[in-house]
Amino acid sequence: MSVNDERDRLIHRIGELQRDLGRLFAQDRPPSPLFDSNLTMRQLKVVMLLSFQDSASGQDLAHHLGVGLGTVTGIVDRLVGHGLVARREDPHDRRIRRVELTPAGRTLTEKIADAGLADFRRLLHCLDTPTLHDLSTVMDKIQAAALVLSTDKTHHRHEDPGRDPGIK
Repeated sequence: MSVNDERDRLIHRIGELQRDLGRLFAQDRPPSPLFDSNLTMRQLKVVMLLSFQDSASGQDLAHHLGVGLGTVTGIVDRLVGHGLVARREDPHDRRIRRVELTPAGRTLTEKIADAGLADFRRLLHCLDTPTLHDLSTVMDKIQAAALVLSTDKTHHRHEDPGRDPGIK
C-alpha cells in the first residue's frame, strides 16, 4: 500500500469516526439551540459569519452568501426584527452600513457552540490522562494545520501538510 493510499484510508476513517460521534451525541442531546431559533439557513449563516468577525458590510454578507444586496437587506431586516443583529455606520466611511451581533445574537451563537462542547467534554472525562496528553498534541497539530489553511486561501497547496515544518 502506498503512503498516499494509507493517508487517504486514514482520512476517510477519521471522517467516519467524527460523523459517528456526531450521531451518538445527537441521540442523547436535548434539542439544539439551532432548532429553537426559528431562523432560516441564510439567517443562520449571517449570524454565524458575524460571530467570527466584529461586523460586516452588506457587500461582505452578499459575497459570503452568494446573493444580491437586496436579498441581504431582507435577511438583515428579519434578523434585526428578531433582535439578533443591529446596523450601524462604518466609522471609516459613513456611506457604509455595518451589521453586527447584538448581545442576544452573541448569546445565541454561544449556545450553538456550547451545545456540542458539553458532549465532547463528557467524552473527554472518560479518557485517561496519557490519552488526553496525546489528544492535546494531536489537536495542537490540527489547529496549526487549520491556521495554515485559513491564512493561505489564495494559494492552494497540494503538498503533504505533515511535511510542513510549521505543522509537525
